[in-house]
Amino acid sequence: MRTMQLGTSALHVPVIAVGCMRINGLSAKEADSFVHASMDLGANFFDHADIYGDGKCEEIFADAIQMSDAVRETIILQSKCGIRKGMFDFSKEHILTATDGILKRLRTDYLDVLLLHRPDALVEPEEVAEAFDQLESSGKVRHFGVSNLNPMQIELLRKSVKQPLVANQLQLSITNATMIAQGVSVNMETAAAVNRDGSVLDYCRLHDITIQPWSPFQYGFFEGVFLGSDKFPELNAKIDEVAAAHGVSNTTIAIAWLLRHPAQMQPVTGTMNIARLTDCAKAADVNLSREEWYAIFRAAGNVLP
Repeated sequence: MRTMQLGTSALHVPVIAVGCMRINGLSAKEADSFVHASMDLGANFFDHADIYGDGKCEEIFADAIQMSDAVRETIILQSKCGIRKGMFDFSKEHILTATDGILKRLRTDYLDVLLLHRPDALVEPEEVAEAFDQLESSGKVRHFGVSNLNPMQIELLRKSVKQPLVANQLQLSITNATMIAQGVSVNMETAAAVNRDGSVLDYCRLHDITIQPWSPFQYGFFEGVFLGSDKFPELNAKIDEVAAAHGVSNTTIAIAWLLRHPAQMQPVTGTMNIARLTDCAKAADVNLSREEWYAIFRAAGNVLP
């Protein structure tokens, strides 16, 4: 699979990340087949979080891939911490404890990337910096990033954190593209012109922070998949038309639409279906034209000024 640079790091990763949030819904045999099929596709970047299945997803993954020192060197592991029951927690103590738990469940000595998961209203940047320094110096984490943070929240962290923040995992899909739509509708008196995220898309591009779109097939907040949905007839008709022109599936086009953006995003898939993951991987070789990209954008209900 085609690769890309993750942020400003020296880490080169597949343009598609494999999300493991739902791996606990598979049997041991199915998980084994899925993980190894991902590897065969060249999709060796696996995204986790300590809250996925209350940690069970990380354990299932480690079993499925038959984690060993030799296997570990063939994969790229990312996980997230910071969400606790009823709260968000970026305290030094929690980051360190959570990371140790992640490493134990994944049966590895280090993470390639650790992301802070959801903004903590009580964050103290100095504590985050101390935790990152300790994790880096001990070799437990090689690169750091965030998830669902806006530009000023990132700037607040950067006040104290010395490590580059290489990724920001954000909800983004064809139907959840406000961060793109508001940039198109600047200076207009429309709902689309409302800047809801502090221009996070432009900010990440300016600072070479890789955006990792999560839920690339969902509309709303886990309300359903837009592909094939009768809620989006015009959009599906256009996606199917473009898919036929390229000889690929609608799944491939939904990912290719994200990859076409010059921000050089790394979409995080959530499927546990091997055939669908294969279609996602094919997007790495599909280059939509400007006309096709905008046609899909408009078909999703976005109006150009």
